[in-house]
Amino acid sequence: GQRDGEEEHHSLETFTFYLSEPLSKERVEAFSDGVYAIVATLLILDICEDNVPDPREVEEKFHSSLLEALSEYGPNYLAYFGSFVTIGLLWFVHHSLFLYVTKATRLMGLLNILSLSFIGGLPLAYQLTSEFAEKSHNEIEAIQISCVITFFASIFQFAIWTTALLNERETLHPFARYGGKEHAFMFAKLALYPCVSLGAFFLTCLLSEFSTAIFHLMQIVIPFAFLALRIFVRISLTVVKTMMSFSRRKVVLLEEEEACLSPTETLS
Repeated sequence: GQRDGEEEHHSLETFTFYLSEPLSKERVEAFSDGVYAIVATLLILDICEDNVPDPREVEEKFHSSLLEALSEYGPNYLAYFGSFVTIGLLWFVHHSLFLYVTKATRLMGLLNILSLSFIGGLPLAYQLTSEFAEKSHNEIEAIQISCVITFFASIFQFAIWTTALLNERETLHPFARYGGKEHAFMFAKLALYPCVSLGAFFLTCLLSEFSTAIFHLMQIVIPFAFLALRIFVRISLTVVKTMMSFSRRKVVLLEEEEACLSPTETLS
């Protein structure tokens, strides 16, 4: 009985502290999808609560023109669409990542929770960038806070992929492994938001004219940059493969020419 208790205690310690223990991939995805859905819902709830004009104000101030009244809330709507695009693309990258993960581990689950904790801060980033749009100093600081939240939300996704690469034979589909067909695309997807958020953060330090409107327009343009990046990576890989195949053909032709020459010709 004492030996059985010691073995059970040892197995519990291993289960608790061994970070490479397997974790249910389906539950990680379900929990993540729930968090993304709630965060996206919170954005539209903020819009409906604080950014709808009062009927009396529409009638008296804007002469019953609803479109003119809504134009007063243009920066808030721009902030909403920019934040929603960010959440949507981060979810898309997360979906692409776990599409190629064949087995999740405890460490990957921990990194995923850290990423989701910053995903949950995106409504805060939206409120800050829409609230302080007219105050120069606070406006810059609100943008910087948004960049920090986006950076950590995306860099932990990159860390999940890095962790999977360390034991890729067990955790990753062959297409996403190093040298696989989708490896370069996954690297580009996961590196996009960390690079963009860092770039926007440093722009706020260098350019005093940087505003929330520019920041949210950057967020909306990122999907097109995302597509352009994929096309660029595909073209680059095609060029590299073409150059490698051309160099191999050249080497083969030289070897065939040397094989056709006589020994005296070869020495000369």
